[in-house]
Amino acid sequence: MLKWMMILCVALSATLSAEIKVLAFAGSTREESVNKKLVFEAASIAAQLGATVTVIDLKDYPIPLYDGDIEAKEGMPNTAVQLRRLMIESDVILIASPEFNGSLSALLKNAIEWASRSENAGPSREAFKGKKFAIMSASPGSSGGAKGLVHLRAIIENVGGKVVPQQVAVPNAYNAFDENGNLKEEKIKIELQELVQTAITGK
Repeated sequence: MLKWMMILCVALSATLSAEIKVLAFAGSTREESVNKKLVFEAASIAAQLGATVTVIDLKDYPIPLYDGDIEAKEGMPNTAVQLRRLMIESDVILIASPEFNGSLSALLKNAIEWASRSENAGPSREAFKGKKFAIMSASPGSSGGAKGLVHLRAIIENVGGKVVPQQVAVPNAYNAFDENGNLKEEKIKIELQELVQTAITGK
């Protein structure tokens, strides 16, 4: 079983002109989530490019549904504070989003809702502004979850994040990975490489 909470530091021949901090996570908590597999593969590419990469599992950051009354009375939940701070400390954020009913998961939307708040119970773009986001999806359907990425892109850009133009959608996802969790199709591997490289190097 892949270990999702980890820090990948690969010192290669200075591919990057400066240290880039990357945060990666999937909008799913399922143990064998294809989106976890996808974002892990993207994170591995980022590490190979010389970035410092932190991969997290949102299962380790359980956050209640956003509620203004809870926020006003109890403040931001500690797990939301931790997630928000990880985002603030990152330069690039990789997100793999499952598609539910043509949109992103409630889990992911809720995480974004809390991250767009300050610890003083007000709106904040600190976790998004100045960050570059690379978005991707994996789905058993023929579109690979692309419909959900339309909504995810709009939400992130609305709260101040910059989403790179490319995106990756992996169709027939239950058959798209081998027993080690690696993508099988070379074309999709190349697309993922290009997506991550653009987010990190701008090229």
